[in-house]
Amino acid sequence: MKETLNIIKVGGPVVEEESSLQSLLMSFSRIRGNKILVHGGGKIATALADRLGIETQMISGRRITSAEMLKVVTMVYGGLVNKNVVARLQALGVNAVGLTGADMNLILSVKRPAELVNFGFVGDVKYVNVKALEHLIAAGAVPVLAPLTHDKEGNMLNTNADTIASSVAQAMASRFDVTLTFCSSTPGVLRDMSDPSSVIPVITKNDFEALVGSGVISEGMIPKLQNAFDAIAAGVSKVVITSPSALSGGTSVQANPESDD
Repeated sequence: MKETLNIIKVGGPVVEEESSLQSLLMSFSRIRGNKILVHGGGKIATALADRLGIETQMISGRRITSAEMLKVVTMVYGGLVNKNVVARLQALGVNAVGLTGADMNLILSVKRPAELVNFGFVGDVKYVNVKALEHLIAAGAVPVLAPLTHDKEGNMLNTNADTIASSVAQAMASRFDVTLTFCSSTPGVLRDMSDPSSVIPVITKNDFEALVGSGVISEGMIPKLQNAFDAIAAGVSKVVITSPSALSGGTSVQANPESDD
């Protein structure tokens, strides 16, 4: 029987708000067994970029990363946010270690080709170093991963935190029974964004396509759910989208039920 592994991804809006961050870290510290935390920080990066006079461009929830923006996200994700989260977890008794994809060659990516959209210095994940993560976990460490990868040619690349979490979950599923949880500012995927009680408890691939078509699911939730379905297809046992204070609830993402035909 495989050991269990919980991978929790926390987004920028949660990271930048003191109450939601503390709630998430408290909940995370109480999770028993093997665990990994993946964080974003896009709101903080955007705010710093604005102060520096660097324009922020987003397409379908994805950041376009110029050479100057790459410097900003490397500072914010790999420095400020990552080390703040690590320090806070250490205060809660969690032996956290903060890492980017370049550390220990954890996550290798390639620069996304400029086809329909030129996303700039954005990486598409090609490899996750499962053995390195296994060794860290076996040593009693709790990896805290920033959304930065590298191309093994000396270049850092900005990589969506949801993609990092999904890619790591998929890779680790060969060795662990993995549960992947995406924490957002809402208690799950909402049918009505103005009503926090309108959580959709279960979403299948067919549901997803219909909800996108009707406009219920839009913007940043689209790539989040795409990553969730990729994880399920690759053997991740369970994927949940929820709020930091409700890690046991939220929206469960599932494969389509098999046809009786």
